[in-house]
Amino acid sequence: MRVIAGSARSLPLKTLDTSDTRPTQDRIKETLFNILHPDLPGCLFLDLFAGSGAIGIEALSRGAKKAWFIENNPKAAAVIRQNLDFTRLSDQAEVMMTDVIRGLSMLEQLEQPVDFIFMDPPYRQELEKKVLEHLSARIRAGACRFVDSYTRIVTEASLDTDFDYLSSLGFELYRQKRYKTSQHVFIALRD
Repeated sequence: MRVIAGSARSLPLKTLDTSDTRPTQDRIKETLFNILHPDLPGCLFLDLFAGSGAIGIEALSRGAKKAWFIENNPKAAAVIRQNLDFTRLSDQAEVMMTDVIRGLSMLEQLEQPVDFIFMDPPYRQELEKKVLEHLSARIRAGACRFVDSYTRIVTEASLDTDFDYLSSLGFELYRQKRYKTSQHVFIALRD
């Protein structure tokens, strides 16, 4: 696995030798960033279930101003830190070794919204739904200022993952990109 474009272009990234993480293939990552590219320079990027950190690092390499990585596996968090050091992007990053819901609660202190939230949770465990339920509840309570109508949420999921619940949480699916075995679902707050 490598960084595809930007300041850290072609640099190899470490991954965990375990079935606990499932790195996004370079081809799929390139397709994703071709979609996100126009809005990356200067953006604030949040990488949930970050694994090796490859997605957030790609965003930083392509001009994101800052990225937060939330990962609860200590070995994976260590790999993210190593990858950030190797790509010389550590100064623009914060690695939070905690579960995603706790990490999101910690980010409620942010005064400005993030531009992108990317999440690639383990498949078929409905973790993306739990994250969106948490965000919806916190937004409705007025406690979550880091998500607004301009924040784009991108979820990597299995092809059979159902997102029919989005509108009941105040979100809408505005784009979907399907691959052979997975999909990227692009979500925003409903106006």
